[in-house]
Amino acid sequence: MTSPDVSTSAPGSAAVPKPNLSLLTMLRLGVFNMGLGIMSLLTLGVLNRVMIEELRVPALVAAGAIAVHQFMAPARVWFGQMSDSRPIFGHHRSGYIWLGIVTVAVTAFCALQVVWQIGSRIAEEGWGPAVYPWVGLLGLLFAVYGLALSATSTPFTALLVDVSDEDSRSRLVGIGWAMLMVGIIAGVIITSIVLKPIELNAPFDQVRSAVNRLFVIAPAVVCVLAVVSTYGIERKYSRLTQRSSLRDREDSLTLGRALKILTASRQTGLFFTFLLVLSLSLFMQDAVLEPYGGEVFGMTIAETTQLNAAFGLGTLLSIIVSGWLIVPRLGKKRTVVLGCSWAAVCLVGITLSGLTGSPAILLTAVFLFGTASGILTLGAIVLMLDLTVAETAGTFIGAWGLAQAIARGSATVIGGGVLDLGRAILRSFNGAAEVGQPQAFLAYGLVFTLQAIGMLVAIWLLSRVNIQEFQANAKAAITAAMESDMD
Repeated sequence: MTSPDVSTSAPGSAAVPKPNLSLLTMLRLGVFNMGLGIMSLLTLGVLNRVMIEELRVPALVAAGAIAVHQFMAPARVWFGQMSDSRPIFGHHRSGYIWLGIVTVAVTAFCALQVVWQIGSRIAEEGWGPAVYPWVGLLGLLFAVYGLALSATSTPFTALLVDVSDEDSRSRLVGIGWAMLMVGIIAGVIITSIVLKPIELNAPFDQVRSAVNRLFVIAPAVVCVLAVVSTYGIERKYSRLTQRSSLRDREDSLTLGRALKILTASRQTGLFFTFLLVLSLSLFMQDAVLEPYGGEVFGMTIAETTQLNAAFGLGTLLSIIVSGWLIVPRLGKKRTVVLGCSWAAVCLVGITLSGLTGSPAILLTAVFLFGTASGILTLGAIVLMLDLTVAETAGTFIGAWGLAQAIARGSATVIGGGVLDLGRAILRSFNGAAEVGQPQAFLAYGLVFTLQAIGMLVAIWLLSRVNIQEFQANAKAAITAAMESDMD
């Protein structure tokens, strides 16, 4: 008789069965995502606001520099493949996770110091050749940041596949994403405490001192959370070697073979495209939402971080509801369709809130957009894991991460570019050098409207994704790709 508390190994395996994850262990794993939520707030909730609003860096330049880390996304496939086949410190996933998160923390602080140099050059000489080298250095640092983020997040997501069974995976994903939102909210609390003394249009030295302090405290907390969350988990719970029919050929799984595996199923390409469009539509406001609150609603830096808290709280609540009620009743694909439709409506609401100038109305609209994000995110992530094969989990997770990161990086740049375009159009109509506060919401609204259109396109693409076709053909296609390459 098989104990209900353990997962049996693959046929023919003599390995000791691994225990199933308890709720406490799932929550512990979720703490890692909590740390990633804090880091995302620093880059896309604080750094972008400081650059665009306080330092007057052009939105396209600021968004483009920050987005460089997303364009390092092809490394996700490589790190995923490496974690499948090349252990570090005796672990397939944990070593990559720890080294990556420490590099993320250090690089974020270094990038902030370059931002201050950019601000000083602009204040002294205006935007010109003296600023360009510093912008280039900032882009380079964010490239390193992106590589480090790929090295830590892709193996971690693959670890979730390794340690879970099909029955527990949706709960693990739901808890992980809920903790990500908890991390964003925790980051808002930390940020609000550290940056509370900064008023609107505060002196540069005061802003620099407070933000420096924040970028020391928060990354240190994130590193501790990452180690606490994952230490000992892989050794105790990972089923990678038990599940994988390729376990005796792990060392021969090269990047070239991994890419063959990713093209072995037509559904892989369809889902990749869907993730591109969905992520593009979901994250285009990343670089402009906080400046929107500052310019149109007159909110301080500490106050605009509350937008992240509203979004995170909405996402957290909807992930919980979706995991327990919506996904079981509607199914995964219908859940994503519901989330995309609701997100399109909420983005129109965020635009129209600019007519009121009321921070409370903006916070409400962002909270509702967060609920839509939670619904579509949970549905999409469970779909993603259904379109992942155990033998090459790191490779597939890397591919899905690649789609999301390319789209998120493009979304950040496009969001900043569309905002600058909207301002240019308004200036041409008004014949003025600057866009006044009453009209500025139109430039931001152009960004949000484009996102809403993208959500409708994502719904159409999802209608073409067939999970059953992937699951029926993927195993045979992957085995054929591996064997033909070895021959």
